[in-house]
Amino acid sequence: MKAKNKDLLIIFTRNPVPGKCKTRLAASVGDEAALEIYLFLLRHTVAVTTPLNADKRVYYSDSMGVNDLWDEEVYSKHVQEGADLGQRMARAFKNGFSDGYKNIIIIGSDLFDLNTEDLNKAFEALKKSDYVLGPAQDGGYYLLGMKHFKSELFENKAWGSSRVLEQTLADLKEEACILLPPKNDVDVLEDILDNPAFLPFIKDKI
Repeated sequence: MKAKNKDLLIIFTRNPVPGKCKTRLAASVGDEAALEIYLFLLRHTVAVTTPLNADKRVYYSDSMGVNDLWDEEVYSKHVQEGADLGQRMARAFKNGFSDGYKNIIIIGSDLFDLNTEDLNKAFEALKKSDYVLGPAQDGGYYLLGMKHFKSELFENKAWGSSRVLEQTLADLKEEACILLPPKNDVDVLEDILDNPAFLPFIKDKI
């Protein structure tokens, strides 16, 4: 699908299947509770991204969802392609640029701290800078945006580790990059223990 808008938001999501999403969280709360939490996070992601004045593409981990949370009138649906997270993100960015988008941002779907204004500010940042990065408190990042494709950002990274942010910043040290405020994505039980929004899912687990 060619660009209708110069701005594109890419959302990476996992198919909500018990035992295949939020596996580190599931180790503490069980597969069913982890799935419920992930569906809660997906609904939050839909709520904060739907109002955004940008084209939106959702990329599923395994297979394209049908009649699910992602309204096909709002989100163009795709499946991630590549052997690791870096390759999958690179492919999504390349597709966006080849379709004519000028400013592209990618996020995941497990960030309860994210709101629509955060995303608006990220796109505003791309008006002033070639790159924008949202650091995650676990040493990764929750948002990456760019005007120009840079392959190094997706190569030689310890995906899923606490080194990803450091490695990514090293690739951007010669580039104009705006850093957003750090946020906490949801990976393990400790990420949600102090947030009352998650209490209904874990009250019998703690």
